[in-house]
Amino acid sequence: MCVFVCTSQNASYLNREDPDLPVCFEQTVLVWIPLGFLWFCAPRHLVSLCRRTQVGTKHLSWRYIFKQLVVCLLFLTAIAALAVTLGEDYGPNTVSPGKNPGVFYANPVLYAVTWILLLLCQEGVRRREGSVDSATLFLFWFFLVLCDIFPFQTLLREALQLGEISDVPRFCLFYISFGLELIALILSAVADVPPEAEELVKKNPEVGAVFLSRITFSWFSSMVVKGFKRPLVQGDMWELNDTDGTADINQRFQYFMQSELGAARVRFQNKLKKKRDKSRDKAQEEAFQNGLGKGVSQDVLMMEEKGKKGDEKKKKKDKKKEEKDHPNSWLITTIYKAFKGILFESAFFKLLQDLLAFVSPQLLKLMVSFTQDPSRFAWEGYLYAVLLLLVAILQSLVLQQYFQRCFVLGMKVRTAITAAVYKKALVVSNDTRKESTVGEIVNLMSADAQRFNDVTNFIHLLWSCPLQIGLSIVFLWFELGPSVLAGLAVMVLLGPINGLLATKARTIQVSRNANSYRIVVVYTILKLYAWEPSFQAQVEGIREDELNVMRKFAYLTSVSTFIFSCAPALVSLATFAVFVGVSPNNLLTAEKAFTSIALFNILRFPLAMLPMLIAAIVQTTVSRKRLEKFLGGEDLESDIVRHDPSFNSAISICDGSFAWEREAKPLLKNVSLDIKPGRLVAVVGAVGSGKSSLMSALLGEMYSTKGFINIQGSLAFVPQQAWIQNATLRDNILFGSSHEERRLQGVIQACALGPDLELLPGSDLTEIGEKGINLSGGQKQRVSLARAAYSQADIYLLDDPLSAVDSHVGKHLFDEVIGPNGLLKDKTRILVTHGVSFLPYVDEIIVLVDGVVSEVGSYNSLRASRGAFSEFLDTYAKEQSNQTHSESDVFKAPDLEDTLPDSPLEDTVSVTLKREDSIRRSQRNGSVRLRKKSSLKKSDNVSDIKKGQRLIENETMETGKVKFSVYLQYLRAMGWGYTVMVFLVYFTQNVAFIGQNLWLSDWTNDAVDYYNMTYPNWKRDTRVGVFGVLGVAQGVFVFIGTLLLANASVDASRILHSRLLNNILRVPMIFFDTTPIGRVVNRFAKDIFTVDEAIPQSFRSWLLCLLGVVGTLFVICLATPFFTIIIIPLAVVYYFVQRFYVATSRQLRRLDSVSRSPIYSHFSETVSGLSVIRAYGHQDRFLKHNETTTDENLKSLYPWIVSNRWLAIRLEFLGNLVVFFAALFAVISRKTLDSGLVGLSISYALNVTQTLNWLVRMTSELETNIVAVERVSEYAELENEAKWVTDTRPPEKWPEKGRLQFDNYKVRYRPGLDLVLHGITCDIDSTEKIGIVGRTGAGKSSLTNCLFRIIEASEGRILIDNVDISTIGLHDLRSRLTIIPQDPVLFSGTLRMNLDPFDKFSDEDIWRVLELSHLKDYVAGLQEGLQHEVAEGGENLSVGQRQLLCLARALLRKSRILILDEATAAVDLETDDLIQNTIREEFSHCTVLTIAHRLHSIMDSSRVMVLDAGKIVEFDSPSNLLQQQGHFYAMATDAGITREETTVL
Repeated sequence: MCVFVCTSQNASYLNREDPDLPVCFEQTVLVWIPLGFLWFCAPRHLVSLCRRTQVGTKHLSWRYIFKQLVVCLLFLTAIAALAVTLGEDYGPNTVSPGKNPGVFYANPVLYAVTWILLLLCQEGVRRREGSVDSATLFLFWFFLVLCDIFPFQTLLREALQLGEISDVPRFCLFYISFGLELIALILSAVADVPPEAEELVKKNPEVGAVFLSRITFSWFSSMVVKGFKRPLVQGDMWELNDTDGTADINQRFQYFMQSELGAARVRFQNKLKKKRDKSRDKAQEEAFQNGLGKGVSQDVLMMEEKGKKGDEKKKKKDKKKEEKDHPNSWLITTIYKAFKGILFESAFFKLLQDLLAFVSPQLLKLMVSFTQDPSRFAWEGYLYAVLLLLVAILQSLVLQQYFQRCFVLGMKVRTAITAAVYKKALVVSNDTRKESTVGEIVNLMSADAQRFNDVTNFIHLLWSCPLQIGLSIVFLWFELGPSVLAGLAVMVLLGPINGLLATKARTIQVSRNANSYRIVVVYTILKLYAWEPSFQAQVEGIREDELNVMRKFAYLTSVSTFIFSCAPALVSLATFAVFVGVSPNNLLTAEKAFTSIALFNILRFPLAMLPMLIAAIVQTTVSRKRLEKFLGGEDLESDIVRHDPSFNSAISICDGSFAWEREAKPLLKNVSLDIKPGRLVAVVGAVGSGKSSLMSALLGEMYSTKGFINIQGSLAFVPQQAWIQNATLRDNILFGSSHEERRLQGVIQACALGPDLELLPGSDLTEIGEKGINLSGGQKQRVSLARAAYSQADIYLLDDPLSAVDSHVGKHLFDEVIGPNGLLKDKTRILVTHGVSFLPYVDEIIVLVDGVVSEVGSYNSLRASRGAFSEFLDTYAKEQSNQTHSESDVFKAPDLEDTLPDSPLEDTVSVTLKREDSIRRSQRNGSVRLRKKSSLKKSDNVSDIKKGQRLIENETMETGKVKFSVYLQYLRAMGWGYTVMVFLVYFTQNVAFIGQNLWLSDWTNDAVDYYNMTYPNWKRDTRVGVFGVLGVAQGVFVFIGTLLLANASVDASRILHSRLLNNILRVPMIFFDTTPIGRVVNRFAKDIFTVDEAIPQSFRSWLLCLLGVVGTLFVICLATPFFTIIIIPLAVVYYFVQRFYVATSRQLRRLDSVSRSPIYSHFSETVSGLSVIRAYGHQDRFLKHNETTTDENLKSLYPWIVSNRWLAIRLEFLGNLVVFFAALFAVISRKTLDSGLVGLSISYALNVTQTLNWLVRMTSELETNIVAVERVSEYAELENEAKWVTDTRPPEKWPEKGRLQFDNYKVRYRPGLDLVLHGITCDIDSTEKIGIVGRTGAGKSSLTNCLFRIIEASEGRILIDNVDISTIGLHDLRSRLTIIPQDPVLFSGTLRMNLDPFDKFSDEDIWRVLELSHLKDYVAGLQEGLQHEVAEGGENLSVGQRQLLCLARALLRKSRILILDEATAAVDLETDDLIQNTIREEFSHCTVLTIAHRLHSIMDSSRVMVLDAGKIVEFDSPSNLLQQQGHFYAMATDAGITREETTVL
């Protein structure tokens, strides 16, 4: 009833110059609103009161006590108010009782109850875990103060008018309570952090942020200020919230993934079953029909046969296809279920924002109609201006909350996918792993996860766009009636065109190639073989295709951009034209026109976004399939290896057959073994007989086709090729175990690592590069062995660890670690070995022949049985007589200390650490050759060294502003002509846009001019015509601009990529040794991707935004010249906000990309060491490590997301002020303005908020993306090695003789380091066979590096056939020499491509060399023959086979000089013999240099060169050297070679 009265009074209160609300409205509705809100929200707070909490532990802060005190005082004012009323009605001086209205009783009671409720609520908030304030209580105080402002001014105005206060007690009580409410409001906006959370808040301010700070993101300001003062570093990053951490995200995701994937697998199996049933029925049907026609002529039968063959072929193809199938469509549901909370929250905010967006056009309409009617009161205009501001601010706050949620969601999705891929990689089966290379899996992690991230950011637009379109149309209908349908029709027509373009675009999706990854991995071989051009051509070819696809893609997008920039113009044209054309009475008024324009502007966004979103979703489906295929692939079967304690043997295999792939023929057939605990068992056999496969089977890495394996106890595994992590040497040995100094020292001494540690600058804290790059092969193997020895497992699987080390070191390792008296003497050891000399000391020998165990027994029993084993020995071992002769001293590990001056046991690899320059940093004082004795007096400056030495420098990160030259560099790559034209075209488009709107504003004035007159047709046609032409012109210009930009950016991409590739192929070897692969790959993948796709996009958007903002401000100033006054302060504020933000944001982006590299590096390292990680059972530790690296990345990614919101809130606030002032000035100067211009300026201003925001975002995005150009050009400007081809070219047939002369040759790895070779002088004649021997680190490998000019001479020269090699080009030199390197390097591709990348040779040639290298039978036995796909790094071949392939490569090149770098270290004796024979026959006319570990292989050389510490100490024929009894003699006695033998040879 009261409200009714109020409303009827209301009219009179508002229809005057100074309006006011009626008192009864103020006393009722305005009181109920805030109180109702509190009562509605109270239950949530009261719940935490009912929960049992240890209230004692929670402190009572002064803020809390103060808050409660204020509420108590308010309670007292309520009681006082009630007392006053009672006193007036029933007090002693009352004349007539009950004269006060009921509201004077009701309100104090309501308030009193509310204050009591509030006391309880505040206590509830205090008890809530981790709460620092309450949003609802803050809002309650805010509403209360807001509603009390009205009575506040009413009471004041009344008092001023009357000149006295009519009701003193209530007047005083109201103002007292108003003051208290203000204090309470301020208090509720202050954080009340409990002392136990203070530490946490320091590490993560978000935890302690109050409601106001959370909605405006002010808690982030400290980071922005810090970033502005100095470039941020990783240490400045805050801790993550628990829910944003990788562990938490991954756990949720895995939980849902298991159930979803399980369901998908079931669906998949059913589908396959149906398919099989179908094909079976079909086959039966066919068989039945075939059976019918018995009397058919021969011809027909023949034809049928042919047909059948065709069918079979087809079926094979189909089968292939079917195998490729995999469980699908489970990833999306998993993502949805895992993150649905945050999804729904963001959806709510989005809905709110969409609805608010439609309020502004309605206010604009009121505003325009207000300016048209001069008789209306001014306060209306001000009210509309304030409302416009409030709605805009609310909209901004809601929008930013929505964005924050969406971006965090995107981040979480990416993290979840990355973690899932990593986890999967740890358990993936060999089949699935073969299907994708490391590069491709890294791609899943980087590119595909990123795609999902991008799509989830905007996923809500799927429903929000249609909603916005629908609402716009409804509102437009109110404005223009059915004419809207014309505009709608235009939109509907444009829809399918865009759909068509999207599907077109989908067919040409750019596939990123993993080729650059390949290059980086096999750079050694490319350099040594001078194969760079072949690879460059390959990559450039693929890149050209990529660019063509990009160009097509860009053209299509420009067509759709054209359609979309035309759309608003065409739509408004159609609508207005129909509107004025339908009936002469329809006049286009300003309010109609500009409300419609504002609505059309709202329409623009969803219309532009939908197709983009659809295109993005299309691209994501490709990624989704790839991810589902990988994540849904098979896991390694965990039940291949059993752990049944009832067996009494350590390892037993019962009749097992094992294959590498599910469908393949078993490699190991019918193996039965029984190995008792504590025994040392040797496994011998020829190359490819299945020794390593046996190890893999024991590790559970192979498919068991029958039988089973049982293993008791934990495993340690030493692989044939040592796997070293990029960590300190100590971490490599500890491998996650706890550090015990004594045990560690014992292991280091036993593994002969002591001397090496003295040479490493940081001792055992030296950082080892990626793939163990700064260790020699022997050192890597010993570190790998030390890791096993330290692990204290029960069973040791040693896959030929002794082949990579010198013979005496091998003996030491056997004695100290593996053998009967070694560290591991009580453990079960299985040793794969090619070293015959160790066999007498093992307990049992297993002989493998072609995957079958041919014999098992002790050394003597096998010799006696005269089986395969004794043949094996007779062929390769020295006669037993020699054996016995040397046995006595072989296994004493003679104390060489006395016999040799140079303490040979020191495997001082580090003297020439393969690339030791990268670490020594010339820090070692004193000579290189530390005597054993000197280790007693450890140097005093150990503490300096102990910090460890970083080999791999931290990735350089540019800081501060991106230099302007980088932009110029990109523009130059695009071409100046293009750049200027693009700018002009876009500028013209903007002019057309403004012109169109000014024309419209002029058009609307016709409504006033022709009021109550007939509107002439010519006028109407002119108006519509010009409007239309200007609209279409915009579209055309945008189209031209986009086309030009597309061409320009493709050119830029091509130039930048080829520069990078060109240079990377020409950088010296040293660069690759000190740079992690991940970093180089990152340049090719992430940075080139940015140059290709992100930069052109952000450049275009930036240009459009800039022109848009300038245009808007121009129009507003044109309409209301007053506005120019405001521009300057706004611009200043804008500039500062932007500079603050850009500095921080740019650095956060850089931190993000730098902290992303380790994720991929660690990942590729994990994939290459899978078998080791699985063998030790360390999967969980690696998962943890991956979580920490990902978290480090998130720590810079999350602030970046927040920084965007921080900026957006502030900029939108500025934009909202622009709207407010545009409206305000319109109200002030409404007498002089025509309504058309008011409409124009405000509708423009409404648009500016978004554009301003985008401008800063684009400026910063352009700055962050342009960093990619900076990073690419950093690697494109690295120093090169010498020229590939120079003006002085050697003769065509050079070297004809193959004569080598070293002339006082000295070399150091880098200026400022010690010499590695000290003046080598020697003369090697044509066709001589030279053996090069020396302790590890004597400079043997350096010598070969010098021949290939991998390192350049610092003095002296090398002549080949009298040509000084330093005068000719590297390619002329390298292509005429041949090397069989120490590590056989293969790349993923066909066998043929591995042998002959340039396609120079015929198949016959290739088969011939395969025959010579004893691979012909193997290759002929493969299904695809020469086209057999080699896995990355040649993983699907044994190490011996890889070595033979490298031999085949050498045979193909037929050069006159051949270098063998320990080429036969990994091969058994039989294969070694084959290789030696082939080399003897095929290279008889060549000069051969052999760097040898096994002295046997060089005993037939013409001469032997003995190197020591970079000098030649002996150089003569083997027999002479043995007589001299010097260095060589000592080594020969070590290896058990005597003089009689050499004469035999």
